Amino acid sequence: MIPEYRHRYNAAFTPAKYQEMLADIDQQFPGQLEFRVAETPVFIPADLRDKLIAAGSSIIDVIQQNNFKELTEAAIPAHQRVPGNEGRPDFLTFDFAVCRNANGELEPQLIEMQGFPSLYAFQSWLPGIFERHFPIPSSVSAFINSPNAADYREEMRCFLLGDEAPEHVILLEIYPDKQKTRIDFVLTKEFWGINTVCLTKIRKNGRQLFYEKDGRQIPIKRIYNRVIFDELARYPDLPGEFHLTDEVDVTWVGHPNWFFRVSKYTLPLLSGPFVPPSYYLHELATYPEDLENYVLKPLFSFAGAGVRLHVTAADLDAITDKENYLLQRKVQYEPAVQSPDGLVKSEIRLLYIWHPDLARPTLLCGLSRLSRGEMIGVDFNKNKDWVGGTTPLFER
Repeated sequence: MIPEYRHRYNAAFTPAKYQEMLADIDQQFPGQLEFRVAETPVFIPADLRDKLIAAGSSIIDVIQQNNFKELTEAAIPAHQRVPGNEGRPDFLTFDFAVCRNANGELEPQLIEMQGFPSLYAFQSWLPGIFERHFPIPSSVSAFINSPNAADYREEMRCFLLGDEAPEHVILLEIYPDKQKTRIDFVLTKEFWGINTVCLTKIRKNGRQLFYEKDGRQIPIKRIYNRVIFDELARYPDLPGEFHLTDEVDVTWVGHPNWFFRVSKYTLPLLSGPFVPPSYYLHELATYPEDLENYVLKPLFSFAGAGVRLHVTAADLDAITDKENYLLQRKVQYEPAVQSPDGLVKSEIRLLYIWHPDLARPTLLCGLSRLSRGEMIGVDFNKNKDWVGGTTPLFER
């Protein structure tokens, strides 16, 4: 998107160099990268960067409202409500489509949001991999409020560990060795000393939790939660002593209830130039006349599951549980990333943490995904190149 940097990068790019980069990743962490890393980072010009920051700030204004918890109480399914002090959302991630407005300028349009962590370790590591193999100018950075990766990782270390020793803090997941994002778990251990523990391996004694390490039972004081409720529901007979809904003496980083509160459920509460209109389906007395310009989304799903791009009034009438769906106005992704054989669409995810002593969340870095398909996502980009996950590099 910054023409000078794009031309320089593309001139230096070869498929062989890209394969060397992937081999470098695999050499460092054999067999750990299971998702597709795109051939290029995304260069974000200053004006688009500023719009992204402004868009994120306007969403945070709503989350900070005194009545936000009241407005989102119905977002939490009763059987998945986790006890304990919710506090504020420790993590916020906002996904924006890169679009073009009526003035011909690139702008963000909100697609999704989560009160749940993303690849905070991997996204601080990937920019360095690109720098080792391709020309990346010093006038762009993956980090918004940190000068470099080392400062970023120190900030994250303090945030994740609090006052606890690393062995008393765990990254909690379901069958982590099978997760496509497991390279992030490995990097979390490398950067911050945090062990990844499967939910099935947690031991429980009253309100105390433990995990086994080197034949010892280690008390768990803080949980960096990466368990997604959608996936948990796929294992109704999951073995183990601990269930997420148990009352236990731990500090959640972040509390699981925020997975629901800050989610698609929040979209109809938002408005502004970077937020497409969204409506709870059950609250609509009539459907929009231009229904072809709307997408149907299940409120309680993850990673694009159940999204329907093309719906009719008859389709909506046939839905018996309308309270579990929303309609969101479609956005038009602008193919703005130049590949060797055409333009590619992109999406930018902003990654925040909310320090306990600060009034507002801190924007740390981002994640980008490239697509040639109808939607962003693996299923829409099979057998294509210059697609997949990558890093946005923001003009300084």
